Amino acid sequence: MKLFGTDGIRGKVNRTLMTPENVLKIGMATASVLRNEHGRYMVLIGKDTRLSGYMIESALTSGICSKGMNVTLVGPIPTPGVAFLTRALRLDAGIAISASHNPFEDNGIKIFSSDGFKLSDELEKEIEKKVADENFPSRRITGDKIGRAYRLDDATGRYIEYVKSTIPRGMDLEGIKVVVDAANGAAYKVTPVLLRELGAEVISINDKPDGVNINRDCGSLHLECLSKAVIEHKAHIGVAHDGDADRTLFVDEKGITVDGDVIMGILATELKRENKLQGNCVVATVMSNLGLQKYLDRQKIKLVKTKVGDRYVVEEMRKKGYNFGGEQSGHIIFFDYNTTGDGPITALQVLYLMRKKNRPFSEITADIKLYPQVLLNVKVAAKTDFKDDPEIVKAIQKATDKLGDEGRILVRPSGTEPKIRVMVEANDLSMASSIAEDIAGVIQKKLGVII
Repeated sequence: MKLFGTDGIRGKVNRTLMTPENVLKIGMATASVLRNEHGRYMVLIGKDTRLSGYMIESALTSGICSKGMNVTLVGPIPTPGVAFLTRALRLDAGIAISASHNPFEDNGIKIFSSDGFKLSDELEKEIEKKVADENFPSRRITGDKIGRAYRLDDATGRYIEYVKSTIPRGMDLEGIKVVVDAANGAAYKVTPVLLRELGAEVISINDKPDGVNINRDCGSLHLECLSKAVIEHKAHIGVAHDGDADRTLFVDEKGITVDGDVIMGILATELKRENKLQGNCVVATVMSNLGLQKYLDRQKIKLVKTKVGDRYVVEEMRKKGYNFGGEQSGHIIFFDYNTTGDGPITALQVLYLMRKKNRPFSEITADIKLYPQVLLNVKVAAKTDFKDDPEIVKAIQKATDKLGDEGRILVRPSGTEPKIRVMVEANDLSMASSIAEDIAGVIQKKLGVII
């Protein structure tokens, strides 16, 4: 059974992957694979605010304890908080129960090894192999070797204090008014408390989770609510997380969206100024805007691009020794502070930059001009390599020649669905739309139907 996607295990609750029975086996397999004979025999489990979190937490705990490992439960906490606490407490593994930005009907499991990084492909395959083995659940321990479950009551406070430690002592946010949209998710307490403790005036919205309202018309996927609140309260900036707070997007004081590409640009420039940008490089994905590339070129900062997915950004950073990267969607990764995208840290670092610059957020971001971007999806009958079709290749090449250095085309198959995604950037939105429609039309004619 294929369990892991690009960001852990995810699916509809009580359907196939995310049933109590399957989650129980995932817990057993995780304990078996990650049990370290020289470790503490302890797995930390955190979650977001989904109703199904209780059910999945119980099933995971049972599976892990049945294999002789112990569990530390920390309740609702951002996914990066799980990664941090796993390392800080020197545990064998950490698990975040979350489906990130997905609706509440979905849930997922993100597993971190003892170093706080998501699992390697090899370890994921070992877990999948054990879950698929019908005889595996019967091989259990008995007696006093069964594990125990504990609760860590101050987990959120520990994480908040750590996030605060990423800016210098004595630095505060007095005089900054900020609206925080926690998406009724895992950071509904963390980010407002964090910023208030540093002196900011915080207006907190979408901070009353009820188990089913996570990500519903709010958070980083729905910035209209945040934009309206920033203007209404005359705030200096707005901060939006997704459900598990591993990503953050912003709006400026005018209510205009500021995405992950812009955030990477301004933070990388500041890191370089402070001689803290390892390799003078930012790692992003192929979806990052051409405007970011041109801005970083002017700053004489190198941009390396990976496949779509924060795990590929992390892999490249680890392999090459870089310390900063992220995604357009708001996953911003500071290896100096954490091993995964960290929404609260990103929020704090941006507000700290505002404090240092003492300028409106719109002015700080003004030098980065993003190109209009058009994305179309073409549904195909089956996953097919479009590069085998000479007519499609010719259409892409013709459009590429037309754009020259003033635009970019990316055509790629979806990693999860039978679709081909066509993305075009150009100085002019109408040109980008026309070129994208031309390419999608050829793909539609040859392989499928545009949706």
